[in-house]
Amino acid sequence: MKKFVKMSLIAAIAVAGTTASAQPLTEAIKNVDVSGTMVYRYNDYGDDKQQAGTGHSDTNNYYKIGVSLKSKVNDDVTANTRFVMGKDGNTGDKATLDTQAGGDANVDVELTNANFAYTGIANTTVIVGKQGLTTPWTVAVDAAGNEQTGTGILALTTVGPVTIAGAYFNQTNVGESGNAASTLTALTYGNSAAIGSRDVYTIGVMGKVGPVALDAWYIDMEDTFDSYTLGANASFDFDAVTLGGDIRYTSLDLEKHDLDNNLLKLTLTAKAGIFDAKVAYATTDDEGGVVALDADADTQISAWTVDANNKADADYWQVRLGFQVLPSLNISANYADVDYAGNIEEEEYYAQFNYSMSKNLSAYLRYGQYTKDTGSTENNDSTRGRIHVQYKF
Repeated sequence: MKKFVKMSLIAAIAVAGTTASAQPLTEAIKNVDVSGTMVYRYNDYGDDKQQAGTGHSDTNNYYKIGVSLKSKVNDDVTANTRFVMGKDGNTGDKATLDTQAGGDANVDVELTNANFAYTGIANTTVIVGKQGLTTPWTVAVDAAGNEQTGTGILALTTVGPVTIAGAYFNQTNVGESGNAASTLTALTYGNSAAIGSRDVYTIGVMGKVGPVALDAWYIDMEDTFDSYTLGANASFDFDAVTLGGDIRYTSLDLEKHDLDNNLLKLTLTAKAGIFDAKVAYATTDDEGGVVALDADADTQISAWTVDANNKADADYWQVRLGFQVLPSLNISANYADVDYAGNIEEEEYYAQFNYSMSKNLSAYLRYGQYTKDTGSTENNDSTRGRIHVQYKF
């Protein structure tokens, strides 16, 4: 498959440029490394009012292929591109095909990355061009979801145990891409395109002290928001058990409304024999929990449906207990709950079966229940199922 993808995508590019460059096809392909993912997902969502005629049922097929091409230009420069076959629009997301409202359809192909990486300075990498936004507030690459991108320059340099990152982008897609994009648009000036045109500056410092990894970041989007985040995580491997911990505090100030959103989250993990467990807690202040541009970013917290994004005065809990019943099969029970805004509660519980057929092919089956209670309306219980298959090449 990898060889086929490389020949299909690169051969066409190389052949098109053969006349101008006089470069043999074999030479063009030789220096190109191809990697990526292919995902198929099926969701079936329904609620308990459907039989009474007031509810709804959603069944959708999802597809996404992400292909990254890395080509060595010379000893100091590498050219990088990424193509996403998925949703139409500037999101880098998967394509959604509604099985109840339409027939099968083809999906679009988009160029999401086109940049050059320079490594001619010792312990330093400089990336110039269109690239994924690799910050704690964003998701640069996602096999099945949104991807935040921008055009600009990112520099990383390592001095001893510390790595320093700095970046400037003159445009991004954060007004359109990400679970928090609509929230950001609603709470700031203008439309999504206007938000994406604003300059973004960020700087980060990362290091390690013994078993503890530390990071501190600051980001500013022109006339929109500024934010900082502090994080620490560690892993301790004992004879019979492996313990892990992660803590992060993020504060984000929305300039238009002068709202100071913040979120504190703590995650504890443990693994012993065939058992693994996770407990996570998060809390937001009474002004809100908008501290990320995507609900899957490091500064946010989420389970399947339940998250803390844009939820004021929230208390969020997530619990997972897993069993490695076979080398290729893990079964887990999952629970998440969030209370916010005084009288609103969201709750979900689900079982998940993870199956790894090989190193590059995996799948999971997920089935559970989601409930939202606003305090003034009837509970609406939603039964949900998902099949997810992912191939990595």
